[in-house]
Amino acid sequence: QLQLVESGGGLVQAGGSLRLSCVASGRTVGLYTIAWFRQAPGKERERVSCISAPSGRTEYADSVKGRFTISRDNDKNTVFLQMDNVKPDDTASYFCATDSFYYCSATKPPEFWGQGTQVTVSS
Repeated sequence: QLQLVESGGGLVQAGGSLRLSCVASGRTVGLYTIAWFRQAPGKERERVSCISAPSGRTEYADSVKGRFTISRDNDKNTVFLQMDNVKPDDTASYFCATDSFYYCSATKPPEFWGQGTQVTVSS
């Protein structure tokens, strides 16, 4: 069974940076297309970024394009989300998610989710 564990969230000032990690266990992360989602109170869940397997092709929501970077380290079985020039609107719980059939443009949510990590951006 694939398990995902996020870390790296915290409190950061606007304009600062954070790097989120998503460690996969039970499966090889390089075989899976993995997405980062976020959800803020009172807002709909948003897919922030996605990295395809095995191509490594990346996609970003318009709201984070040019500021966030998704990457994958297969040796560490980890997917990262580098968040630069963060804004108060980036405040949310961030989740990584995937399943065997997931692809970046899928509208159906993935089956496997981590527990999330909280990001709070102060102005």
